[in-house]
Amino acid sequence: MDSTNRLRNMKTRLTWLQEKKLQNHLGGKQFSLLFKASVHGFCDENLHSRCFCQGPTLIVIYSSDHVFGLYIPQNDKNKATDSCLLFAFEETEILGCEIGPYNFTTIFFPIEREFKINLFRKEVKISLDTLKKLKLFQHQIISLEECEAFRCEDLLDTRKMNGVAELRENLLSAIRTYKPSRDLVNQIRILLLGPVGAGKSSFFNSVKSVFRGYVTHQAVVGSDRTGISKQYRTYSINDGKTVKPLPFILCDSVGLSEEEGLCLDDIPYILKGHVPDKYQFNFMKPITPDHESYINFLSLENRIHCVAFVFDANSIEQLSNEMVAKVKKARRKVIKCGVAPVVLLTCVDTMDLITRGDLINIYKCMPVKLKREEVHKKLGFALSDILVVSNYTSEWNLDPIKDVLNLSALRQMLWAADDFLEDLPLEKKQQSEKSISQKNWKKTNRWS
Repeated sequence: MDSTNRLRNMKTRLTWLQEKKLQNHLGGKQFSLLFKASVHGFCDENLHSRCFCQGPTLIVIYSSDHVFGLYIPQNDKNKATDSCLLFAFEETEILGCEIGPYNFTTIFFPIEREFKINLFRKEVKISLDTLKKLKLFQHQIISLEECEAFRCEDLLDTRKMNGVAELRENLLSAIRTYKPSRDLVNQIRILLLGPVGAGKSSFFNSVKSVFRGYVTHQAVVGSDRTGISKQYRTYSINDGKTVKPLPFILCDSVGLSEEEGLCLDDIPYILKGHVPDKYQFNFMKPITPDHESYINFLSLENRIHCVAFVFDANSIEQLSNEMVAKVKKARRKVIKCGVAPVVLLTCVDTMDLITRGDLINIYKCMPVKLKREEVHKKLGFALSDILVVSNYTSEWNLDPIKDVLNLSALRQMLWAADDFLEDLPLEKKQQSEKSISQKNWKKTNRWS
């Protein structure tokens, strides 16, 4: 077999779910395929030469009925680990038991061992006691169809964490120095909409935390099914480094609900800037021009420039038909006002099979791909507009990986706001530029 065909065939037979289960079972590892018997030959020496001294090693055996194998923490001829992990898949679950002491070399020695590989004979021998522990196999000698060996490394090694820290600083710098398109406004206003308990207030707290340098909880968060936010709140954040206001304002509102909650007729008033900070929502009655708090004077500065629909990633499938209809109606109102909506999927770090290491490349993770596709299919949002975030809920310390996720989403929302400003009719742009010019003239001549 030539080298091109070898590379083409160097793909593991592990399914995505099996690989994920193993990664989690071993405490957060990533696997690099070093040996595949059907490619490199059914030869013990070839397996040994390709994998020796490569660090912790995972050997996976495929028989006609089972997938099983051995994890060896120590891969050195001079050192033997106290124990290795022998494992076997039972459907999608993993059964395991510790055996040893072992090192990488001893799995080939022709002596009595709990686990021994003979690739030339295409067989694996497992002791009776070990078979009983696994509660899976019936025969001591098992014929194998394939054998694979992987180098195992931590998902979050020092090199990767250094890269995350650098990306975090770049994102912080980019957002701190961001200026809205053509300087039409001083700060971008981002409205957070979504079902009760989706994580709107938590997202604000998470964004504020990263710029402050410590975890903070200005917006009250709770588990009450009716939600905590009853008012319309506009939150401007001061940069903890420069003590200057950041170029965006996050606007929080009462959550969407099948019964009580945000009145959909309030949405256009919020988007156009008629609703003041701390306005008390009434789900039975939208704000009207005769309300004492109604803002009559409209300005581009007070308008909403981006809307983010917030959903708990773990609850997408459980959205009721009534909630789906309400979200779709809210989305239509947003689009009718000229604002392109995006989606924030929260709580991805609590999804099944997702580990902290997965958050680095979260958009490539199959569970997240499926969630985004579900949002696209059920609610109609474009896949490119569905962003993933991870809020601070119970943590005491900042996590650079979470910060990168949240800052990346925030940057996307600022870009979406720029698109809104660019699409404004020319006369509105000119009015905004004139308004800003007058404000600057007044500041300059205040003391003259």
